[in-house]
Amino acid sequence: MTRIERAFAILLLLSDGSTVTATELARRFEVSVRTIYRDVEMLSETGVPVYAERGSQGGYRLLEGYFLPPVTFTRAETVAMLLSLALARGLKVPPFAAELESAERKLVAALPQRLKPLLAETRRLIGFERPAIDAFHPEWPGAADGTPAADAAEARAVEIFLKAVLDGTRVRFVYRTPHAHGDRETEAQPQGLLWDRDRWYLIGIKLDSRNRPPAEAQRFWRADRVVEIEPSTFRSPPLPFDVRDHVGGLWLARAMARWNGPDAVRIRMPQAKAERLRKDWYFRFADYQPDGEGHVIMSYGEGDPALAFELVRWLGPEAELLSPKPWRDQLRAELTAMVAKLSA
Repeated sequence: MTRIERAFAILLLLSDGSTVTATELARRFEVSVRTIYRDVEMLSETGVPVYAERGSQGGYRLLEGYFLPPVTFTRAETVAMLLSLALARGLKVPPFAAELESAERKLVAALPQRLKPLLAETRRLIGFERPAIDAFHPEWPGAADGTPAADAAEARAVEIFLKAVLDGTRVRFVYRTPHAHGDRETEAQPQGLLWDRDRWYLIGIKLDSRNRPPAEAQRFWRADRVVEIEPSTFRSPPLPFDVRDHVGGLWLARAMARWNGPDAVRIRMPQAKAERLRKDWYFRFADYQPDGEGHVIMSYGEGDPALAFELVRWLGPEAELLSPKPWRDQLRAELTAMVAKLSA
């Protein structure tokens, strides 16, 4: 038996989840224990997750789930799997990009010969367009968006966060926001991830200085704003969580409700324009109240007056910025300057 044959036989022997000592393996294959050590080392170097457990009940074992039972796919199921892989690859920031490629290679290698041409067919016939830029919500100045380095950093943040979710461990990271001065160091207990409009959002419990979850501790962090991140060895007891409680825009609806405070932007507009904004991915979560005179007053949180002014100009002459009051003077000055240029 060659070394490769013996290593493969060891792999099959461990595939049932049992733990086998080096002595037992040496006796079974009629080689020395030192030879078994070298065989297991070769398996580990090729990426096979063989672990050694110490103690009287110890030995070598294979990571649970490394081998999957044989599966067969219909033509439609194969297309569905390849489309899923293509969609994941088409994301702006695909986490585990290398594993995505190797998974596709393994899938194609396991397919019957008659189904292998489907890979080329799906790549040639079906494409996925990425979401377009939102003109009303541009990136904040200084954001490193779209560069290879920024995408790689975001992918790393998503990968580390997701691994922490699966392992039940905490993470530490430095987070940067456009509305805060300086970066914030945060320790969190990850719960899940959400992908929305080509952005990854990390969901977790923010821990206080004593590593305890304060009131309303659940937070959303944009992965592209994570400056540094590292996993922690600390484990936390799992908390009830279901990402389906946040999809359908519910996460944004809750955030908009928090932002809609005393200093919120309030705009009076015609009913027809309000109905159009109710269909927008962002503005549909604003608060809309009839004013009793056939118009609607929309309220939402906004810290940048320029963005609010753009919306008012888009709404047209029937719209009126009601608050914040200091912004009214700024908008009046801008509109006066525009009229002066048109009159020149």
